[in-house]
Amino acid sequence: MSIDPVTDDDLMLLALEEARAAGAHGDVPVGAIIAVPADGRFAVIGRGHNRREQRGDPTAHAEIEALRDAAAHLGHWRVEATLVVTQEPCPMCAGALVNARVRRLVYGCDNPKAGAVASLFTICTDPRLNHRLEVVAGVRASECAAELKRFFEALRAQGQR
Repeated sequence: MSIDPVTDDDLMLLALEEARAAGAHGDVPVGAIIAVPADGRFAVIGRGHNRREQRGDPTAHAEIEALRDAAAHLGHWRVEATLVVTQEPCPMCAGALVNARVRRLVYGCDNPKAGAVASLFTICTDPRLNHRLEVVAGVRASECAAELKRFFEALRAQGQR
């Protein structure tokens, strides 16, 4: 556990590093980190990036990978922390955040095709569910969107998607 970042902006820089790691092995560049407050800063307790292609696992999204890492670090399933991710979570990931009792979600760019926090659904703040998260959207959004844009432009140039 390292204690370095002090702001959501700093935490997003770490999530962007994770996103680049995903892109480097052919996965969609989405990255996530999980942090808890510590001495006026944040201690990172979980990291993850998309690994669907790498692992052949449809659930290997950045958020799920980070939740698994944090739960292993904590020794239990309640991840009462801040999750920072480069793109708005999908329905599966938003549901996992609710089920893990994540307290805060910070995300970069919107996900107009699959976003389940604000774009298509509002899972993280739905009053009908037993848990709701504080949501902060748009942190380093242009940088997060640029990572995705570069990745998909490169795939199209190769005739892959």
